[in-house]
Amino acid sequence: MDLMSWLWLGAAVLFGVVEALTAGLVSIWFVAGAAAALVGALLGAGLGVQVALFLAVSAAALAATRPLVRRFTKGGAVATNADRALGETAKVTEAIDNTASTGAVYVDGKTWTARSADGSVIPAGAMVQVLRIEGVKLFVKTIEEKVEVIL
Repeated sequence: MDLMSWLWLGAAVLFGVVEALTAGLVSIWFVAGAAAALVGALLGAGLGVQVALFLAVSAAALAATRPLVRRFTKGGAVATNADRALGETAKVTEAIDNTASTGAVYVDGKTWTARSADGSVIPAGAMVQVLRIEGVKLFVKTIEEKVEVIL
């Protein structure tokens, strides 16, 4: 075996060790690329062909396994449909005061812990709009009442 064969073998081993030491898929694709370049070196291919093999096989391995990687690294996310509350109108059931860490709203048949999006105090009974969800808290803003003038 010539020098490049040893270098590609060393690279494959190194990438394999890095993969074994990390929790996620980090360098497994480079192991495949280094193995392909090693085969090229053993068959007498030039350095440019070896590097091209390394890059092409690494990229192909990444592209082929990307959907699997996403599925396994996505985690155990459970759909809760909590996002249904976004944009909805809610009634304040407990005065919202971010400083005192108090506040609750009733929306979509459930009572949620709530905080004011702009930091203002919102009294109980007020109507608010849900802007976003962070954890189990809804961030809301007061709905400005529209006054209709009837002529």
